[in-house]
Amino acid sequence: MPLSRRLLLAGLAAPALLPAAARAQGRPLRVVVPFGAGGLTDVVARILAEPMAQTLGRPLVIENIGGAGSTIGAANLARSAPDGNSIMVGSVGHAAMKALYASFPFDPVTSFAPVSLVTRQPFVAAVHPAIPVTDLAGFLAWLKSRNGEANFGTAGIGASSHLAAELLRKMAGVAFTVVPYRGTPAAVADLMAGRIDFMIDSQTLLAPLMSDGRVRGLAVTSAERSTLLPALPTIAEAGVPGYDAAAWQAIYAPAGTPAGPVRAIADAAAAALRDPATLRRLQEAGVDAYADNSPEAAARHLAAEVAGWCRNSASAAERGSIRASRGMRIAGAKRLQSVMPA
Repeated sequence: MPLSRRLLLAGLAAPALLPAAARAQGRPLRVVVPFGAGGLTDVVARILAEPMAQTLGRPLVIENIGGAGSTIGAANLARSAPDGNSIMVGSVGHAAMKALYASFPFDPVTSFAPVSLVTRQPFVAAVHPAIPVTDLAGFLAWLKSRNGEANFGTAGIGASSHLAAELLRKMAGVAFTVVPYRGTPAAVADLMAGRIDFMIDSQTLLAPLMSDGRVRGLAVTSAERSTLLPALPTIAEAGVPGYDAAAWQAIYAPAGTPAGPVRAIADAAAAALRDPATLRRLQEAGVDAYADNSPEAAARHLAAEVAGWCRNSASAAERGSIRASRGMRIAGAKRLQSVMPA
């Protein structure tokens, strides 16, 4: 074969021989957020997207696929090609899905490749101002007096906020009715309007509403006080010893994604979390960054969280309680999302 022809054929074949990470340069990286736009996980994903895009040399495109406590978005990612072109920014609900959904077709560990542990933050327990309580002890007493009729709003069954409330139900011995929404903003709107009684959700969203009196904050869910709301006690301090339900976010890829793309995306996340401008935006949102953003740290964290939720939250009684929350319709309430996907 003439030399020129051999060179031409070699040139045509060369792109197929390039590493997957190199071939992906310039191709959009799809970022699944398994919740509606405007919630905390969505905020974190959007803050990280721009600096990560600069490092990776490719745009990051956010795709909100909400519903069923993050499982619809997770299933979408699990079915995606493991080619380094799709990731998900997930939250606590991802680790709890094995405990909550016995029939869910994917495993939170084996069906996904942990990429990077990125951020964490406390939730705030907040009530509508018409609720006659000013502290957590009074609130817990009020809940007990309502005999399960108090309405709790959440972004979805199995969402981080719902899990935090179920932990409070278990540890404080209280009862309430779960009202699931398809996104946090809708639940917050109904809290302000008094159509639901309380929420446990992002300090990013609730702190501004507390400052102008539209909601009343009672306590934070983390083991330590919040740097954004230092005056609020922790739930553990305020009467439920040992309570700790801080939220966190991590990045995942489909299982089988090559180590090269996984490491490149993890390195881009780590670079973003070292950037002063990005850290400032996260801090303004009430979010703290993890120091170790490696795939190994993400895998260890996920395994520990899955084991913890399966140990503490997967009894038959608790599963029944959570399933019974689906489809609940509160008489007289408006705009309640009473039908949740299975």
